[in-house]
Amino acid sequence: MSLSKRLTEMQIKFAELLVFNEGRKTATECAIEAGYEKDSAYVRASELKNPRRFPLVVKYIGELREEMQKKHEVTFEKHITELAKLRDSSRDKGAWSAAINAEVARGKAAGLYVEQKIIRTGKLEDMSEKELEAKMKQLIEDNKGLILEADFDIVNEKQPEEKQEQIIQE
Repeated sequence: MSLSKRLTEMQIKFAELLVFNEGRKTATECAIEAGYEKDSAYVRASELKNPRRFPLVVKYIGELREEMQKKHEVTFEKHITELAKLRDSSRDKGAWSAAINAEVARGKAAGLYVEQKIIRTGKLEDMSEKELEAKMKQLIEDNKGLILEADFDIVNEKQPEEKQEQIIQE
């Protein structure tokens, strides 16, 4: 089988339908709409996307996709302009909420708003001895009714040596 040097009208139509309807139509549906037989459309679509069988079709599909990406590319300027259009259109229609949301989105895109979230996670290893003692006292105080009789050195603020002496005396 010799490879064609030019695309046929059906191949061009298939490629354009495939790219312009990406995600909305299957390759088989595009092949049928391009004029290929319904019975063999699945096979034909598969072959047309195979670079070994139809390199010119695959190349054309790639060129169309690249063109679409450039056309729909999101740049800062395009984004800000589009948000401004949406804001103006919403404002003209009296849809104030939509207009305000579009303007806020423009401000965020421009970096005028800084969303700040502080998540504090602490490890016991990162706390000082005084912080640990204060934390333990607070936990004990908060859970007084839940803690069974326990003897905590920190609560009694006794040093281990004093504690040992007290046990020996009892």
